[in-house]
Amino acid sequence: MSAKSTSANLPEAEHSGLLKFLSAAFYAVSSFLIIVVNKTILTNYRFPSYMFLGIGQMATTIIILYAAKMNQTVHFQDFDRSIFIKIFPLPLLYVGNHITGLASTKKLSLPMFTVLRKFTILMTMIMEARILKKCYPNRLIYSVLAIVFGALVAASSDLAFDAEGYMFILLNDVFTAASGVYTKKKLETEGLGKYGILFYNAFIIFIPTLLASAFTGDLHKAITNEQWLNTHFVSCFLMSCIMGFVLMYSIVLCSHYNSALTTTVVGAIKNVAVAYIVCQGDLCIPT
Repeated sequence: MSAKSTSANLPEAEHSGLLKFLSAAFYAVSSFLIIVVNKTILTNYRFPSYMFLGIGQMATTIIILYAAKMNQTVHFQDFDRSIFIKIFPLPLLYVGNHITGLASTKKLSLPMFTVLRKFTILMTMIMEARILKKCYPNRLIYSVLAIVFGALVAASSDLAFDAEGYMFILLNDVFTAASGVYTKKKLETEGLGKYGILFYNAFIIFIPTLLASAFTGDLHKAITNEQWLNTHFVSCFLMSCIMGFVLMYSIVLCSHYNSALTTTVVGAIKNVAVAYIVCQGDLCIPT
């Protein structure tokens, strides 16, 4: 067995501290950047379709990984019927995470988005314990409960209460937690690996999401939007599509080298940095 494949199959505890740190830092930076770009598109430019933005990110993921596979830069199993069994329920969690994340970004201010994302930590801990059979020391459990209590206190002071936004962000917390835990579990599935998970997640759910967008009129609103004549908007949209792929890769990479809970905590820490990029209660990026 080659050194590369041996490294890929190492248990989480045997990965070097440097790899764990770098993968976590890569995820934090990627997640930070895509929130800034998505918030610019959906709020500053008032782009009407977060679903179409998600479709663009899925399409970019499919194109990049398929081209890389054709060039033999990356390797993963060819499509067959067994793929559905191997990867389920990740595609459903993937699209749920994508759509609710973009919707909550559009509906909520960044400070409140940051606060409510902390519930993901508790949800991840519960799911890891039930699905991956992980045990946690009491001090870690108490620390997570303290974080959640602080988030509840902060959310109770929100004067701009948006019930729909709260629903989307809490659903996003559930999808994020479940996606992280099942990604960790599916990384051990033969034939998939990091790139197979990324490709088939996007590939399986792309057409259903596109059809749903067309059926609801979301696709028409996106295509007829006047911002397509704005070169800065188009640049931001393309950047978001590329960053969608980068973010998903960074999540899988971080989950490969670390636990699902660690990946979730990194996301929460990153959100603290996001909260500082605020102008009068919301993100302010010159256009």
